[in-house]
Amino acid sequence: MSYILSCCSTADLSQSHFDTRNIKYICFHYLLDGKQYEDDLGKSMPLEKFYEAMKNGSQTKTSQINTDEFINYFRPMLEKNLDILHVSLSSGISGVYNSACLARDELIKQFPQRKIYIVDSLCASSGYGLLMDKLADLRDGGMDIQNLYDWTEKNKLNLNHWFFTGDLSFFVKGGRISKAAGWFGTALKIHPLLCMDNEGKLVPKYKFRGKKKVIEACLEQMKKLAQNGLDYNQKCYISNSNCYDDAKQLADLIEENFKSLDGPVLINNIGTVIGSHTGPGTVALFFWGDGRN
Repeated sequence: MSYILSCCSTADLSQSHFDTRNIKYICFHYLLDGKQYEDDLGKSMPLEKFYEAMKNGSQTKTSQINTDEFINYFRPMLEKNLDILHVSLSSGISGVYNSACLARDELIKQFPQRKIYIVDSLCASSGYGLLMDKLADLRDGGMDIQNLYDWTEKNKLNLNHWFFTGDLSFFVKGGRISKAAGWFGTALKIHPLLCMDNEGKLVPKYKFRGKKKVIEACLEQMKKLAQNGLDYNQKCYISNSNCYDDAKQLADLIEENFKSLDGPVLINNIGTVIGSHTGPGTVALFFWGDGRN
């Protein structure tokens, strides 16, 4: 390769997936009850233990990758005479894109012969991961870095994200809903359905009473918005925060309805950084569409 394809750990893919597709990543950080850890795909702390701690009242706080960390991460690649295409977590939920840009601006002075492209994905979790997987396909098909950068900027908003949760307490903590709404929502078994908008922000769209209805609503959104409708022939990813059975139920429905999928639906884990904000009990669906609703 003449260039490196890179992203952040918040793409929520497995280590084997990153390795197999030859995608490099840099880790975010988080605090759990005041102790700092790396968002390293569950190596420092198993994700089951992390989400159990959240359920039991442990406090979490996340911190983005700073400019110096990006400089130290990018420099060895540039010293090997490799160009870099780095795709960052959405600027709608993090300032990490700016940190990566500052690092690029500093390093390009030292390595003027190299190319460093930074993309704001406007994506999150395994939607971000699905974008990276597609970029790896295009790279492996022979696309050069300039054309891959241009393709990414043109197509990133075609990646659809739909999230729902079975535990509203973490949405109350994050300020997405009021305490009163959270209390009534929990009592009435309300499940909000959220999507990622064109600014890369997670916004509530609909409310459903009961988990079965919100899972069916996710399927309906995919039927309505996926490229080629029920003839959708690309990959579909789902991520979950310690609620695999809910994710599997949705995956089974998708596989029953979309017969031309490029392989089985891939179920990933929501990592510690995204999970610090969604909490346990969240399921997210990702697929390619023609823009975002």
